[in-house]
Amino acid sequence: MHMKESLYGDSAINCGRQKELDLAKCGAILCLALIHCVIECTPEEQLVSGIPYLFDTVIGGPLSATVFMFAMGVGVAHKNSQSTRDGALRGLRIMLISYMLNICRFLIPYLIGYGITGDTGKYIDPLLYKVLCNDILLFAGMALVLISLFRKLKDWQMAAIAFAASAAGTMLNGVDVNNALGNILLGYLIGTEDAAEMVMSYFPLLNWLVFPVSGYIFGKRLLRLKDKNLFYGILLAICVPVATFYYAVGIVYERGMFGEGQNCYYHLQFSDALGALLSTIGVLGICHFLIRYLPEWVSSLSQKISRNITSIYCIHWVLVVYITNLGLYIWRGTQVLPVWQTLLLGAAIEIAAIYIAVIWQRIRKRVRD
Repeated sequence: MHMKESLYGDSAINCGRQKELDLAKCGAILCLALIHCVIECTPEEQLVSGIPYLFDTVIGGPLSATVFMFAMGVGVAHKNSQSTRDGALRGLRIMLISYMLNICRFLIPYLIGYGITGDTGKYIDPLLYKVLCNDILLFAGMALVLISLFRKLKDWQMAAIAFAASAAGTMLNGVDVNNALGNILLGYLIGTEDAAEMVMSYFPLLNWLVFPVSGYIFGKRLLRLKDKNLFYGILLAICVPVATFYYAVGIVYERGMFGEGQNCYYHLQFSDALGALLSTIGVLGICHFLIRYLPEWVSSLSQKISRNITSIYCIHWVLVVYITNLGLYIWRGTQVLPVWQTLLLGAAIEIAAIYIAVIWQRIRKRVRD
């Protein structure tokens, strides 16, 4: 009881932006273009080791999407006064943005590519899946709708539903209904794959719901937190050693989300979800203590980037696809690049995406005003 009283107040205390969250999201978003350029410009057989493995499987795996989804849940908790209707509408808007992004980054450039090259296998065969696939934005929108409906439940009830969904998603992984469209649509809920064991769903709702729900419950406690140093100190002592051990075993023995193939990560298993939750909380703890020793401009920059996270995400994806799948492929006959050139390209795209996103937000603000 004494520990609880020393940690929590009776009312909301941390109502503003949380610097550790901004820094964690900023770090993850800065790696996105690097991750996706590595995936697009590296032969699949080379993604299993070295720097490509680091970006594709480790940084691009449990240290990126999980952070975004957990942080999104925290953000919902900080907007707890928002009505169920407003929260659900926000989720639906994000789902619409996801489909618009798929049109901009896949439908348009792939049709252009086909018109120039006539390459059906490259541009037409995967088009249905590319346009309708459940990108992380689509999952985020669906999760926001559900959390808006769940908010009247008690925290333990929400947690029970989320973890039960994760367990159910684990058991239902690998379903194939022998129909491309059926696999894609069912893949919004569970992990589907076709006869060739190719992933037909990226972020199935059942497997990934645990992250925004956990973030929401975590965020509600963060609001009333009096001693963040003590809070994060306790969590760091628990989460980092356990997550580090879990990751080390997974990487060495190629188990779970560190195994071979995309579905090991996208169709996240229950035990991997627990490991990723621990590492995500550990990252927040590290960011909390780290931000105290960083210059103020770093905190200011991370806040600015964090505020524009959806715009940066969409812009960077459009740039990645147009440059790699359209520009490089048509120009060179291949989009494969050496690792150093891939990382250089990713860094340039990330900087460009951030700059364009900031300009876009300024334009939107002027239009609103």
